Formats: sequence, C-alpha cells, structure tokens
Amino acid sequence: MLLMFRFMFGGAIDVGATTYINYLVPGILVIAVTMISVSTTLAVQSDMQEGVVDRFRAIAMLDSAVLTGHIVAAVIRGMIALVVMVGLGLLVGFRPSASVIEWLLAAAMLLLFAFSLAWVSAVLGLVAKSVDGASGLGLILMFSPYASTAFVPAETLPDGLRAFVEHQPVTLVVDTVRQLLLGRPVGDTGWQAVLWWVAILCVAAPLATRIYRKRFAK
Repeated sequence: MLLMFRFMFGGAIDVGATTYINYLVPGILVIAVTMISVSTTLAVQSDMQEGVVDRFRAIAMLDSAVLTGHIVAAVIRGMIALVVMVGLGLLVGFRPSASVIEWLLAAAMLLLFAFSLAWVSAVLGLVAKSVDGASGLGLILMFSPYASTAFVPAETLPDGLRAFVEHQPVTLVVDTVRQLLLGRPVGDTGWQAVLWWVAILCVAAPLATRIYRKRFAK
C-alpha cells in the first residue's frame, strides 16, 4: 500500500507544503497497527473455539493471563511492523524533520494506540460467535483509518464526510504522529488523541476481562 500510493497516486494528490511521501507515512503507520489488530480478534476467538482456555484453566495462573498474552503479542507485532514501515518509508523518500523528543512522543502515541486497539480487538474476539464472525468484526477496525486523514487532507472531502473524518479518534492519532514526525506544532490534536484512546482503553480493558471471566466462570 505504501509503494502503491507513493508511486502511483502520490503525484496526483496535493498536500500543501510537504511531499506526499512525508504526508503518507504517518497514515501508513496507523494502518499497519489496525491491520495487526484483526489478527488479535481472530486469535482470541480461535482460543475460545478450540478449547485451549479450558486447558489453561487447569494450570495455576491468573484468569486474565490469556488475554494479557494476546495483548502483549499484538503490541510487539505492531512495534515490529512500525519499524519495518519506517525503514521502507525512508528507502522510498520519507524525510522526517522530528527531533529525538518528537520521535519518542510519536512512538508513545503509536504505542498507546496499539495497546488500546488490542483491547478493543480482544472484546470483538470475545463477543464473536465464530472465527468468521470475528473476521467480520475485525474489518470494522481495519477500515477505520481509511475514513481518516491517512491518505488525503480532510479539507478536500465533502462537508458531511469531512466533519466525521476530522473528529473521529483515528484521525487524531494520524494527525498527531504526522505533526510530530514533520517537526510541526501538534496543538490540541495531541491531548485530544491521548484523551480519546485512554478513555477507549479504560472501557475496553475492563470489558474484555469481564466478558472473559463471565464466559469461563467456574
């Protein structure tokens, strides 16, 4: 996707004062995290179907350890994907202007996003009735960045769509990471993104744990 938009569509999209590849890469980083979230949804539902949880319950371990393992694995996969995508972006012309502090802040924002989204994915995996159902629910997350500023500026969109894109939480992550990597002021976008995804985490993590314990209550 990075290569396709970089070499096929990038020349037709005006993003103002920067190059399209500089505009594109932060959006691709967010997309990479959301695509990985689908695998978490499927993995959780697969555990529910295959009976592996029943075997784990025979071991002296915390009830939440199964979910925690999936969350940690998702975050690790996400971080690996982000490193790979940044490297590929640099190879095809991405030239960030961020300081060390701005890189660290961008990484922290993506880590919060990956962690929160992993818990949302776990909830979807737990409420799905089958692996196919989990796959369908996971697509909701996977396509959420496409209705954001990942590929084009919000001001180029029709009014109704623009209003949605500008205020949905994935756009806030994309814009925050983009501004940080390009060495620009983040403004209110940064704290709004953190507030949104901390709130989502505070809802999703307890909800996933509750559903899991209720489903496998002794």
